[in-house]
Amino acid sequence: MSSNPQTTEYAELKRLMVQQGLFARQPRYYTWKILQILSGLVLALGLLLTTPLFWVQMLNAAWLACVFTQVAFLGHDVAHRQVFQSSRKTDIVGLLCTVLTAISYSWWTEKHTRHHRDPNHLTRDPDVQLRCLAFAEEQCQTAPRMRRLIVKHQAWWFVPMLLLQGFAIRLHGLAFLLDKPAKFRVLEPLGLVTHLGLYLGGVFWCLGGWQGVAFILVHQMLFGLYLGAVFAPNHTGMLVLRDDGSLDRLRRQVLTARNVRAHPVTDFWFGGLNYQIEHHLFPSMPRNQLKAAQATVRAFCQARAIPYHVTSIWQAYRDILRHLHRVGAPLRQERTLHQSNRDESASEPGHEREL
Repeated sequence: MSSNPQTTEYAELKRLMVQQGLFARQPRYYTWKILQILSGLVLALGLLLTTPLFWVQMLNAAWLACVFTQVAFLGHDVAHRQVFQSSRKTDIVGLLCTVLTAISYSWWTEKHTRHHRDPNHLTRDPDVQLRCLAFAEEQCQTAPRMRRLIVKHQAWWFVPMLLLQGFAIRLHGLAFLLDKPAKFRVLEPLGLVTHLGLYLGGVFWCLGGWQGVAFILVHQMLFGLYLGAVFAPNHTGMLVLRDDGSLDRLRRQVLTARNVRAHPVTDFWFGGLNYQIEHHLFPSMPRNQLKAAQATVRAFCQARAIPYHVTSIWQAYRDILRHLHRVGAPLRQERTLHQSNRDESASEPGHEREL
């Protein structure tokens, strides 16, 4: 019995990646990335300890938001086994990322694994099951009243919500650790508490009351904005999957993802996630190998008439906002229709006497 050609296409593409050596570990690259992160943290700490100027500390808070996001990128790569083959080394660095950012390593790994397995699937992907956003009209129809009030204008609320993302992911991680037995039942909560004590204690000791509060708000809100702005272009506005299993692995990963056009600045800013198609096809491929993989993947898809979506960063954001605005349209139309019916009722003869 011959196998379905589609079921062998992914294996064929992966074989090409292996032949090019693109899964090989990259110790020099990741050593350099870790040194960059540590240098950024040292600079931020040095400014916090030595500079009394408030405006400099606000810039420092913005800088630290960028450094935290780079730490999150490293934690993402570690969780995908891009950095180490050893489980022990992977877990150690993952837990260190938890200490540095207060993002639960166990929560992130569990959630992100489900996302990779079923990207953009309405009932299986946790990244499209958010409380205050809808990615398909079906989600609007089943949303509770308070959520509908936000969703109908969600394109306008999107950026303000990203500013709160830094706080939200910490709360989700904490809820996960309280609800489920984590792999590191003692070490991970201890890492979160350690971060909280050092972070709050250090900021308020150096800056005092209101300046400390301002520093924390700027830092955490820009951290959420940066992190959300990187992850949003990856899938929002692309193919949304329902409960049918008609797509094979190759098409499921390619059709639900969007690439942002390559550039040295873009590659750094996105932490390699601008090569989202390649990353979803080969999650364990080191970040700095994704660009080399792109040419082969793109040609492979084009030869099989599989749409391969790549755009500029600004076009990606425009597409995201248009998609969110379009999804919320039925709720806005519903309100307009309700208002129209009320106006017609008010204009009927005898309406004033009934009132």
